[in-house]
Amino acid sequence: MRPEDIERRSLEIIGKELAERRNGRVKPALEDAVIKRVIHTTADFDFDDNIVFTHDAAQAAFDLLRSGVDIVTDTMMALTGINKTAFSKVCGNNARIHCFMADDDVAAAAARNGTTRAAASVDKAALLGKPLIFAAGNAPTALIRIHELINKNILDAKLVIAAPVGFVNVVEAKELFLDAEIPCIIARGRKGGSAVAASIVNALLYFNR
Repeated sequence: MRPEDIERRSLEIIGKELAERRNGRVKPALEDAVIKRVIHTTADFDFDDNIVFTHDAAQAAFDLLRSGVDIVTDTMMALTGINKTAFSKVCGNNARIHCFMADDDVAAAAARNGTTRAAASVDKAALLGKPLIFAAGNAPTALIRIHELINKNILDAKLVIAAPVGFVNVVEAKELFLDAEIPCIIARGRKGGSAVAASIVNALLYFNR
C-alpha cells in the first residue's frame, strides 16, 4: 500500500471506532479532525475524552495559522514533526516555527537564574515581541512560565497547545490553562508528548486540504 492509502485507511478505521465509542455524539469538524490526527499518531482513543478546546480554540488556531502567526515549540521533536510544506502553504513564507531549547543563551540564562531551559526558552520567545502560538509537548515548566508571562502581560500568546507528557507537575501545569482568557487546546491528564503537539498543529494545517 502507498503511504497515502495507509493513512486514509487508518483514518477510516479511527472514524468508525470513534463513532461506535461516541454512540451518536457529534463533535465540531475541526475538533474532530484534531482528535483523529492525535489518535492516528498515538493509537490511543483516550484522547477523544482528554483533549479540551477552550474558547473555540480549534477555530481560533485555524484562523491564527492562516494569518501567519509564528509557532514556538518546547522540543526540536515537535518542531521537526510539524509539516513544513503545509506550514509554508498555509501560513505564508514570513511565518516561522521556533525552538530555542538548544540555544546557548537559553542554557546560560537557565543556569544563571536557576530555572529549566524550557522556562528560559519561553523568556526568549517573549523577546520576539510578536503574537505567538505555543505548542508544548514535553515541558510543564514551559507551560508554567507561559502562564506567568501571560498574566504579567509580557508575552503575546494568542493560543496555547498544552500537551506535555509525564508525571511531575504535568497535570497541574495543563490545568492552569483551563480558565485562561486565551484559547487553549489541552490534553488533560498525564498523556501527551511532542508528537501529540505536532499532530495537533498538523491537523489544523491539513484541514480542508
